Parts: sequence; structure tokens; C-alpha cells
Amino acid sequence: MKDRIHKFIQNGMYIMLDINSGAVHVIDKMIYDMMDIFDGSNAEDTVQKLKGAYAESDLRESIEELQGLIEAQELFAPDIDVPPTFKEEGLVKSLCLLVAHDCNLRCKYCFAGTGDFGHDRGLMSNEVGEAAVEYIISHSGSRKHCEIDFFGGEPLMNMPVVKHVVSYVRKREQETGKVFKLTLTTNGILLNDETIAYLNDNKISLVLSLDGRKEVHDRMRPNIGGKGSYDQALKNFQKMVRSRNGQDYYLRGTFTAYNPDFTADVLDMADQGFDILSVEPVVAKDEDYAFTNKDLPQLFSEYDKLTQAYLDRRREGNGFFFFHFNMDLSNGPCVAKRLSGCGAGHEYYAVASNGDMYPCHQFVGREKYLLGTIFEGVQKKDMPAYFRNSHVLNKEKCRDCWARFFCSGGCHANADLFNGDIRKPYEFGCELQKKRLECALMVQASIAMEK
Repeated sequence: MKDRIHKFIQNGMYIMLDINSGAVHVIDKMIYDMMDIFDGSNAEDTVQKLKGAYAESDLRESIEELQGLIEAQELFAPDIDVPPTFKEEGLVKSLCLLVAHDCNLRCKYCFAGTGDFGHDRGLMSNEVGEAAVEYIISHSGSRKHCEIDFFGGEPLMNMPVVKHVVSYVRKREQETGKVFKLTLTTNGILLNDETIAYLNDNKISLVLSLDGRKEVHDRMRPNIGGKGSYDQALKNFQKMVRSRNGQDYYLRGTFTAYNPDFTADVLDMADQGFDILSVEPVVAKDEDYAFTNKDLPQLFSEYDKLTQAYLDRRREGNGFFFFHFNMDLSNGPCVAKRLSGCGAGHEYYAVASNGDMYPCHQFVGREKYLLGTIFEGVQKKDMPAYFRNSHVLNKEKCRDCWARFFCSGGCHANADLFNGDIRKPYEFGCELQKKRLECALMVQASIAMEK
């Protein structure tokens, strides 16, 4: 039964997670020690083994509380079964349109090869954009809410097609009853008053790319001429965020082995006026800026530092939203979402500028994952089914991991990059994910206790 719980100490707090139910319990050291022995059926044995260290009356009282949690299925909850929906063909909910296979920056860690995805640079046409809208309408079934992400490269390099697709989407919404959420990811260099007004008027959500401190950002995100892009990006992002009253955006950074002290970058972004933030570890092989397992202790320590800084700022009244610390401890995702994550390759596809379809934007250019075209649809019929069934219970290394229902097996693209198999997770990423989850669980438990 002890394989159904995960207990840990984070920033001085003792926490116990019931893996299957997702229930989180803040406990004391006595219960923390009890859970090394107690399995729901050995109350007396637990008392006898620990009564030399703790008062017997306290032990028995705690066991009664634990038995109550078991009855409520918040401790040692039964295993989760694969829902029957996984045997069905998934409905498409989202498309990522790579409207520009080109970029005006030359970010050193870019998974897209600075925009060309390992091939020729090019821009999406109106025809491909319209076909993508029609594809999601015809393959989303009864689903009312759909999503389109404008991506690149740098999508603002192809603003005429972005505008054309947006107009086409709004027309087709009226004709079909579908409702589209539109998002655009940008490095910010091409943002100007006209573009900002257009994005706001058309309610397009934004993902803004900034890596934190100026010296960190400029080292990894130079322009074509090799000069830093921070000053222009910061100025444009601040104007953008002010124009929409700090709403409907998300500032995202990447940290590398050059800045393992990424807490300073998060706090710097917050100090620059951004309060919806995330930083992600770089995913790279055989590069000076890549992480290896030897970096894990330092990164774990840095997440501890960020956790404390996050809580301190919140208590001081100048808090910020940090993506990886955002968790709902009471009403988490449905079972299907907990098992399969983002839906890449069966509910979500990426469309290259020429109309080629891939499981997600990070697979673009990996030819064995070319699924078909937006005009002909998916030709490799077995691949979406394989992706759909590559959930945590079908991944050997995930099956018994305590974090499986939070990370949903991790990123398929990273697994393929490092192991050549989407069912063999990227283990360095797993270790960081588990640490982030412990921090997030502690943060949310702490906030709940303050209410």
C-alpha cells in the first residue's frame, strides 16, 4: 500500500500525497514516521514499533484519523483504470500553425533551428491557413471549443496570413457555432502600436518569450546581427501588457547551464512588471549550455529558493503567478487528462508552413513523424492511435512513478529526442518535474492553510 503514497519534506513542511486520488495532506513528523510502517491494516504493529518515540495516545488518535482518510478514499485510494475513451479515435481540439518558418532572432537553444526546422525558410499561405481551420472544424466533432496557436519561428513575420486566418476563423465561427481560442507566441521584436491594437481588438492571447535578466537573455537570444534583443523585447512587452491591463498573456523564459540561478531571472521579470510567469529548463544535447544529471542538486536547491521567494512575495502583497506552482488540490484534471497530458499526436497537431502535419510543433522536421498534409489529412493512421495510447500506464518507467498523474508521462518530443521512443521518458526532465511538483504541492498547501 505504501506505493500508493508519496511523502516528502519541502521548505520545512511535511506533506503526504495520495497518488491515485490526488489528495494532499499536511502532516507532522509523527505521522510522517508512521507512514513508513502503517499500511491500513497494521494499526497495532505501528503503535508498538513507535511508542518508544511518541506517546501511545497520540499514535492511536492519529491512526483513527488515517482510517477516516482511507474510508473517504483520500488515502490508499484504489488504482485508476484506463477509461474506455482511449479505445476511441480522439476528437481534434487544437492546431498549432507554424505561420513562419523563419525568425528575426538566432536563439542558440532554438528547437526549430532558428526558425527553419532543419529545412528551407518559408511563410504559410492563406490557402494552408484556411485548410487548417476547416480541418479542425471537420475533425472536432461535437466539441464546441477549439484552439489555434500561431507559432513559428516568429509569427509576426507573417502578419498578413495571421490576420487572414483570424478573419476566416471569425467567419466560420458564425457559420458553425464553434468557438475558437486564439493564441500567438512572439519574441516581441516586431510588436508595434498597430499590431498591439490588432491583437487586443481580436482577443488573441499571447505567449511572450523573455529569458529574465538582460545579460542572460542577450547571451542566448541575439538578433541576426549577433546583438542582444533584450532592450527592444522588454520595451515592447511592457507596452503590450500595459495595453491589456496585465491580462491574457504569459511571459515564458528558458534557463540554461549558463544561468542555473534562475530564481534571479524570475524575480527580475516580476520586477519589470510581469506577473504571469514561467521559466523552463533548456532541452539540449552535447551543448555547453545543456544540463546533465550532475546539475540536479544545484537545480533542486534553486527550486527551493524560488519556492520561498514566491511565498515571501505573496505574503508581502507583491506576488505573481508562476505557472509550475499553479495546481488545483481539490478539482484536478479528469482521468483522461491525468493519463495522457497534452494530447499531442491525437487531439493536437502542428501544421508546418507548407501544410505538412506533425504530432506537435516540436516534432516538425522529424520526418518519421510526418503524418500527412492539412489537405489530405492524417495518412499514417496508426500513429495517432499509438500516441493516444502512450499514456502513463503504458510507459514502463512511468507506471510506478508517484508523479505519473501530474506530469502525464512528460513530453513525447523530448522522449523521442533523447531515447528515440515516445514511451521512454526523458529522465532528466522527470527528475526536475518531480522536484517542481513537490514545490507546487507545498505552495498550494501553504496557501490553503493561510485562508
